[in-house]
Amino acid sequence: MNKKLTAIIIGAGSRGRSISRHMKDLPEQYEVVAVAEPIDNRRNALKEKFNIPDERCFTDWKPLLALGKIADVAVIATMDKDHFEPAMAAISQHYDILLEKPVSPDPIECEKIACAAEKEGVKILICHVLRYTPFYGTVKKLITDGVIGDVISVNHEENVGNEHQSHSFVRGNWGNEGRASFMLLQKSCHDIDILQWLVGKKCKKVQSFGSLRYFRRENAPEGAPERCIDGCPHGESCPYNTEKLYIQRGHGWFRDAAAKKVAPTDEEVMEALRTTQYGKCVFKCDNDVVDHQTVNMLFEDDVTVNFTMCAFNKGGRYTHIMGTKGELWAALNDEEKPIRVYNFETREETEYPYTGKEGLVDGHAGGDMGMVVALYELLNGTYKGNALSDIRTSVNNHHIVFAAEQARKTGAIIDMDAYIASLEHL
Repeated sequence: MNKKLTAIIIGAGSRGRSISRHMKDLPEQYEVVAVAEPIDNRRNALKEKFNIPDERCFTDWKPLLALGKIADVAVIATMDKDHFEPAMAAISQHYDILLEKPVSPDPIECEKIACAAEKEGVKILICHVLRYTPFYGTVKKLITDGVIGDVISVNHEENVGNEHQSHSFVRGNWGNEGRASFMLLQKSCHDIDILQWLVGKKCKKVQSFGSLRYFRRENAPEGAPERCIDGCPHGESCPYNTEKLYIQRGHGWFRDAAAKKVAPTDEEVMEALRTTQYGKCVFKCDNDVVDHQTVNMLFEDDVTVNFTMCAFNKGGRYTHIMGTKGELWAALNDEEKPIRVYNFETREETEYPYTGKEGLVDGHAGGDMGMVVALYELLNGTYKGNALSDIRTSVNNHHIVFAAEQARKTGAIIDMDAYIASLEHL
């Protein structure tokens, strides 16, 4: 009989709450027994949801982990730069870990986490949620089953979406590399990971180009004030008007992030627009991460892969995989024709609708719940899928991202074997 798992939550922001919500939906499989979160409103929301006693609620992770191992799983969903210390402390306590991506914005810290986990026999699952979606599971199965033959080349787009870019990567937590991490790592390590998983081979070389092209102070329209609410003459036509995004349209997770509260009122959101960067003109923030980037990768057996991340679109992911027997198109946001295959021999196109487990319908196209289910099965020894990656695989895929950023900054083509070897001397 499978064991019910207990979990502690370190970081109760959007991702920590999402993961815990899915655990709440699986009461026979999970019980959340403690939380560490510095923001009272967020911490109290989890306290009430799971009836966590006062002595198991903390404003910092250190006193929580100082209790010793009080649960089976530690969910670490702090900000990017704050992953390393709690992860290492949890490993030393022999917690199995669900760690939000990226592992760390520092490649050496990534290596240290992987080495410590391997030494202590700790299982770490990184929140690469795309692996656990029914959508990409179907794409992977079609490749594995040989429907398009051997993969020769892949083009993949992550369309971030102009509004999402403005919220998260200009005004928000991840707009400035010094506060969080660079764009390709924070937003697109999902995609680099899924590409390596689909190709199923080792990356050999990386090249990259990209920049912060548009969301810059010199591109602000004439007469635009520092804050949208200070009477901007372009407010009606600007797609980044904060009152439109945070008040009139009421994007729920936009509002929560801006106010740093769960389900904030309009007045609480307006206070954030008056006092924080979420209210600033989108061209006048302290952002420095790129708003478009392309990465060229050469994998073993001369498989070529092109990845493009761009802010200037509605949003969605598109994948075109070309093989020796056919080609596959996958559009994550296209409900009518999400996955199509053209067969060279029959000259016919076939659509492949995808279905997943009951309930895997929300949160990254079902990936969030799929990941939580996979973690439960992994730790109970019953997982039979092919989506799981161990910490070493996840870190190696992170290194592709680190190498791509080095390539973008230097203009060089990075040899992955040489890059990995260079880390051993740091």
